[in-house]
Amino acid sequence: MSVTSVALRDRVAAPELRLPEHPDVARWRPATLDDLDAMMILMDAADRVDHPASTTTRAEVENALRSSKLIMATDTLVAESASGVLIAAGLVAEAQAQSTRVQVYLEGTVHPEWRGRGIGRLLLAWQRDRALQLLAVNPNALPAWIMVDQEQGNIAGQHLSERAGFELKRYFTEMERRLADPIEIVDPLSDVRIVPMTDALVESARQARNDAFRDHWGSQPTTPERWEHLTASPVFRKDLSRVAIEKTDDGEPRVVAFALISVNKRDWEAAGYSKAYIEYIGVVRDHRGEKLAPAVITEALQGLREAGIERATLDVDSESPTGANTLYERMGFVAGDREFSYVLEV
Repeated sequence: MSVTSVALRDRVAAPELRLPEHPDVARWRPATLDDLDAMMILMDAADRVDHPASTTTRAEVENALRSSKLIMATDTLVAESASGVLIAAGLVAEAQAQSTRVQVYLEGTVHPEWRGRGIGRLLLAWQRDRALQLLAVNPNALPAWIMVDQEQGNIAGQHLSERAGFELKRYFTEMERRLADPIEIVDPLSDVRIVPMTDALVESARQARNDAFRDHWGSQPTTPERWEHLTASPVFRKDLSRVAIEKTDDGEPRVVAFALISVNKRDWEAAGYSKAYIEYIGVVRDHRGEKLAPAVITEALQGLREAGIERATLDVDSESPTGANTLYERMGFVAGDREFSYVLEV
């Protein structure tokens, strides 16, 4: 019998979950919203080592903790030193949408000054076991992945993932473009208008994102809750984002392509220059082959230049089914560091 014909709760055994024990950790406990300040101090320290040119925002951490699919009392774990300093934190987040697969994401870090002592190994083992517990009560008859990402420079984290049973499945490349270089505007082949994002287009853009990414590795539909986390974030810039819209039979605009932009000014000092991040680039499947991707990208790049921003960055799947990596190279983006995606298939 195929495993996908059996509910996860009937084929996954729930391990016993115990708090880790480590001589350097005075206390392991669940996270609370009162930990946000301490978690940001921890994340800033880790960011400076793991990806020094980009920083985690407070909204990202808070949204993760407030997710409707996460219960802080059971799905988070922090480690405190004897002086009460937060030295490690992790969470286990089941994906909100479960269309073709159930995915559970493990996110966490150890303060760089406390690494190399086995704390990360214990945290990851706890997260893996908690993820298995979540799958063991899931009624869906679907494949399941437990997923953890590691930065290219975090060799120890990569080894930890492999020793915990995770397999390297994919890598994503960060690419960057100088906006002072010439930008050649591309005209689309279809009858669309390219405009800045507006509140009225937010839901249509979500539907476009879900359609465009249906054939992408590791992608499940984005729920309204997660979409709001992105589009209502203080760093998201509707005015700098660009969407291609067409009119439908009822006269309402439909987003058919998009380049969505965030600007985290905390990154500028770390990077040494101003930059914007392109969160999503995509084209709905019934409009592919019409030059819509380069059209919205070049319009977005032009807008960023006019806003005085020096560089644009994005991340691309190394094996993108749409050939996005080669498109970005032709448009002047240069490859940089990679992020590795590890998967434990269940």
